[in-house]
Amino acid sequence: MPLTNPWLSGASPSGRMDRERLEERILNLLSSQNMCVLATAGRQGPLATPVRYYPLGFAVMFTAAPRSPKMRNIAADPRVSVGIFAPLVGLASSRGAQLFGTARVLSAGHPDRAHYWPAFRWENEHVERGRSVSEPPDDTLVVVEADRIVYTEHWLRRENLAPRQFWRRSEQPDE
Repeated sequence: MPLTNPWLSGASPSGRMDRERLEERILNLLSSQNMCVLATAGRQGPLATPVRYYPLGFAVMFTAAPRSPKMRNIAADPRVSVGIFAPLVGLASSRGAQLFGTARVLSAGHPDRAHYWPAFRWENEHVERGRSVSEPPDDTLVVVEADRIVYTEHWLRRENLAPRQFWRRSEQPDE
């Protein structure tokens, strides 16, 4: 029986991608998708919530109702994981990332909000909800800056690279 992708058989390679190229792949994934699964934990246990997000560098951001279960969980424990993936056809096209970080809740008056808000395309959501686009909302903005990312792309095996690559913010070169 012919194999569609013979390079998928056998042991996974262990090669590591250089940081610049890995960052480019991660940023491409974050920018080409708009849905993620946000994983939180609270008194009721774990919660995985599909969320529409917008990226800014290695951060993802979204708005949320202040009394939602995910916001209650973030208030109890702001450590979160965010799963982002490209639609799959098969193992060869498997591509995604797990971001690990601390969720920050930025209210309308928070001084850090000005850094993130211009990248949040609130107009799209207002049009969908029949709201006016003449004035930005003051919705709660949740930002997750990734401290660590596990990037998976099985196509990398074709280049003798491990399908799972690891990125850490702490490995940033000194500026």
